[in-house]
This record gives sequence, C-alpha cells and structure tokens, in this order.
Amino acid sequence: MATDHIRYDVLARDALRGVLRQVLADAAEHGLPGEHHFFITFFSKAEGVKMSPRLQAQYPNEMTIVLQHQFWDLVVTDDHFEVGLAFGGIPERLFVPFSAIKSFLDPSVEFGLQFEPDAPIEAAVANTDSAAAPAAAAAPDTDELPPERPSSPSEGAEVVRLDRFRKK
Repeated sequence: MATDHIRYDVLARDALRGVLRQVLADAAEHGLPGEHHFFITFFSKAEGVKMSPRLQAQYPNEMTIVLQHQFWDLVVTDDHFEVGLAFGGIPERLFVPFSAIKSFLDPSVEFGLQFEPDAPIEAAVANTDSAAAPAAAAAPDTDELPPERPSSPSEGAEVVRLDRFRKK
C-alpha cells in the first residue's frame, strides 16, 4: 500500500472540526435554533482542557456535556470553546480545545461526528487508575441523558447518521 504523504486523514479531521467550530460559533452568536441541542464528549485529560478539580475527579477520562437550555457565556475561538454550565446546581466553567473532542452529536437532526484520539490522549486515558470514578456522561442539570455513542471503526473522523434518534 502506498504511503499517504498528504495525510488525507488529518485534513478530513481538521475540516470536520471546522464544521463543529462553525456550529458552536453560530450558537454562541445567535443561540440554538429550533430543537437543536448538542452532546459533546471530550477527553478530560487532554492537553489544554480546563475544568474544576471536582469535575476532573468525577470524570477522569472523558466527559459528555449537553448544550441545550442551561448554558451561558459560550465563547468559540479557532482552537477551543469555553462554556458555563451547572453541575449539581454548582456553576462551572469549561475550557475545551477542539483537539480534545471525541464526539459531537445533534440528535434533533440525527447528525454526529466522531474523532479518533491523538496518541498522547490515548496514553493519558490508559494511565488513569482503573479504580477511579467511571467516566459516565455528564448531563448538566437536565433530565435528558446523553445517547449511546457508536464506536468509530476508522481513523481521523467520520460523519455518523443517528437513526436511533428519529422522532416517532
């Protein structure tokens, strides 16, 4: 097999992160339109992630947040987003580099993106004590539970159609 010197996988991943960046920037500027809401899963040990020690202890490997009704001060830059959320009634501020994101889902339109972790992120997660608190999804002050995420069979990123969210 020929060597991919162009690195199409990296180009595709970066382009799909650009989609995510644009969607979040639009939400920051105009709010969420219609029934749109986002489930964003990220690696909590990834370089550049900033969260309180309380949340870091509770979600040592990965965390899923929901941007729907109760979030504030969403700020989006070229390389990260920041958002305010309440967890158990306690306001928190999260700083998440786009490189730390594992998946993005908008179940209102059955759309999702998945990203393969970089090698340093995989190593950090693998080194986490297995007795630590499980990295369950964190749905900040909402009754809605995050959906089960399909695993990604390929490198880079992929678009995932989420038929299980089809409204009946």
